[in-house]
Amino acid sequence: MGKYGKWITGGLGWALFGPIGAILGFAIGSIFDNAEKSKIYTGETSRNGFIVSLLVLVSAIMKADGKVLKSELEYVKQFFVKNFGQSAASEAILLLRDILKQKVPLADVCKQIKENVDYHSRLQLLHLLFGIAQADGVVSTPELKLITEISHNIGITDSDFQSIKAMFVPETDKFYKILEVSPTATNEEIKKAYRNMALKFHPDKVQHLGEDFRKVAEEKFKLVNEAYEMIKKERGFN
Repeated sequence: MGKYGKWITGGLGWALFGPIGAILGFAIGSIFDNAEKSKIYTGETSRNGFIVSLLVLVSAIMKADGKVLKSELEYVKQFFVKNFGQSAASEAILLLRDILKQKVPLADVCKQIKENVDYHSRLQLLHLLFGIAQADGVVSTPELKLITEISHNIGITDSDFQSIKAMFVPETDKFYKILEVSPTATNEEIKKAYRNMALKFHPDKVQHLGEDFRKVAEEKFKLVNEAYEMIKKERGFN
């Protein structure tokens, strides 16, 4: 277990139990032997629980097209290096390699995440999944289908899903979709939508996950602001 260091040795909380705990038990060893038999849900988001949830879901997405490529592992590693540092990335890839060896009970994992991760953190989780899926330049059809399923199962509203999707998948009316409004919305409706989105996606909403996750959230917040600025420029209002 030593090779996983601080990521796994403490702070797992709810992720020690249920289907995620069983997956970690397979990957790490006897410390989690009874995890699959226990159903202890706290409704509290923990940083390490969030991290291993991300890795479990990433493993499912990487296998969505029926194969796992070495290049995909490298994309994920670089994603973690960029956002969390070299040490954390090395541990993440070690654990991910072990998780990839087994089948993920996706519906059960999503249910556990929905019951234990707050909504703002689940939005962040979805944003990260899209980011990793797009690491090779495009979100493939199998990846999009699986992310859509994950989004539904972890309780993300359709409007929030469409907003985050529009940040990664080219679509008509992209900026309106990011703000969750129709192109026919009035200027006042757009201003109100922007205020709501600015609150929903503000980086402070996930600061309990740590400064590195807060920095990742800033990218999403920036896209919301860019969408608003583009619509304002297009329509000519302040």
